[in-house]
Amino acid sequence: MTFRPATVADIPAVVALVQSAYRGESSKAGWTTEADFLDGQRTDPDDVRSCIEREGSLVLLAVRDNVIEACAHVANEGTAGYFGMFSVSPKLQGGGVGSALLGEAERIVRDEWKLPAMKMTVIDIRAELIAYYERRGYVRTGFQKPFPYGDERFGIPKRDDLRFEVLEKSLQ
Repeated sequence: MTFRPATVADIPAVVALVQSAYRGESSKAGWTTEADFLDGQRTDPDDVRSCIEREGSLVLLAVRDNVIEACAHVANEGTAGYFGMFSVSPKLQGGGVGSALLGEAERIVRDEWKLPAMKMTVIDIRAELIAYYERRGYVRTGFQKPFPYGDERFGIPKRDDLRFEVLEKSLQ
């Protein structure tokens, strides 16, 4: 497996991967699905393009045999790195691809950007996902952010109690 930043040519594949990991029937093959509480899209080409083209931001890819197996958005937020849009092909989840990609993202933030920490937001009802990150050294900060109800770019909620919890890991 190799890691590389996504280019605009990768946008269709990245959108398809993210959608397959979080929404619809294909997402139910893995454990990261949000299909039980969100419909609609998880991302779109404009969002991915923005992540690729924005200064201090990249979409990191895990590639094997010219196939994108996983991706994540990594951004320099000045005082910490941000990790989001983490997606592993549903059929490969649990096989170490995601952990390897997370490790590479942390390395970039720590060694290349010289930032002391990584932050992320996770929908707070995702106990198994929060536990995954806690096993990798992330801690709950106690900060929460509202879910963007009414903005279908983030999905169509099936329940009214969604919110994001901020997790953080020291990289020093």
